[in-house]
Amino acid sequence: MRLPYVNPESSTFSSEDNAAILSRVQARRAPRPLQPLDLTLLHSPNVADGWNSFLGAVRTKTSLADDVREIAICRVAVINEAWYEWGHHAPLAKAGGVSDEGIKVLGDKGLGGDAGKGVLSEKQMSVVRFTDEMTSNVKVPDEVFAELKKHFSEQEVVEITATVAAYNCVSRFLVALDVGEKNSTKGPKF
Repeated sequence: MRLPYVNPESSTFSSEDNAAILSRVQARRAPRPLQPLDLTLLHSPNVADGWNSFLGAVRTKTSLADDVREIAICRVAVINEAWYEWGHHAPLAKAGGVSDEGIKVLGDKGLGGDAGKGVLSEKQMSVVRFTDEMTSNVKVPDEVFAELKKHFSEQEVVEITATVAAYNCVSRFLVALDVGEKNSTKGPKF
């Protein structure tokens, strides 16, 4: 970690505004304790508050199926080598219905072509391809977008895009500050 984690009991949170921010972040994480990501973001309470609201909506208030959301997040983590993010979301992908073999496919940074065919559904692979293009190249080719649109409503396309965008932000923050001390990890653990 490049910055020390914030102590939630510090005087920073004695003001009414900052105490309310801390309370909102804790409420979103409950029943779990604050995570290293939270304890880093709380160096700037207002940034932590906005992050908490935005990521809370992306993570828990969309119409996306769990497998779809977590596939997108896991691919962002792998491409950006955000192993802290992978460690949190690969188990959620599995809980959302992605098989052990599917998790291995998602963990392959060089995934291309038909690599996931037969392991992940066409619908899931459309999310993989869209996420990979958006994360690696920003611009998504028309044929990749058309494939995604074939499987998802306009609302779901917006939610998948927001999820990929949001978790690219998360992964860049995690890696830049080495949150969770995972930068020295070489690839996902299965």
